This record gives sequence, C-alpha cells and structure tokens, in this order.
Amino acid sequence: MPDTPDHITTVEELRDFVHASLCEQENLLANQFQTRVFELNKQGSSCGLQFHLQGPRSVKLSAIWASQQNVVYFYDAKGERYGKVRLPNRLSVEPSAA
Repeated sequence: MPDTPDHITTVEELRDFVHASLCEQENLLANQFQTRVFELNKQGSSCGLQFHLQGPRSVKLSAIWASQQNVVYFYDAKGERYGKVRLPNRLSVEPSAA
C-alpha cells in the first residue's frame, strides 16, 4: 500500500490514493482499471465514500472512507479488510462530489 500522503485535501486526491492502493494490492496496472466512487449517507447526510474497483476475472476490490473518523478501510477480493489508514487532513464532501 502506498504511504499515506500528507497532501490529500480533496476527494479527487483521495480517489487517486485509494485507486493506487487497490491496484497495488492485486498487482493491477492502474491505467487499465477505473475506481468508481459512491457517496454513503446516514439519515440523509453524507457520512463517507465507498470506492469500488472491478478488475479482471471478476476481481472486486473496495475501500470505505469514514468521514467522521477520517479513516480509509481497504478490502481485498475476498471482502476481508487488509488495511486501515488514518488521513492527516480533514476532507469535506459536498453532496454529489463523488
């Protein structure tokens, strides 16, 4: 997993970091696959983002950014958590920013 970048201040930078981390986990070429981002809501307000990467042969990787804790949880193709990264900077997500 790439080192936690201290420069993450936007959703775009977070998406790039998560994409690189997920691709590295399964040795995927980053330019061959896309990461989709979904906004997570709790009681009508945004509480984080879900990142989903569909690789070859039905490989599915994901990550969840919990905005309250400012932590990204990484999940492998089996659905098991393999990593947790606390972000040093707070991000603000506007509705439909994903």
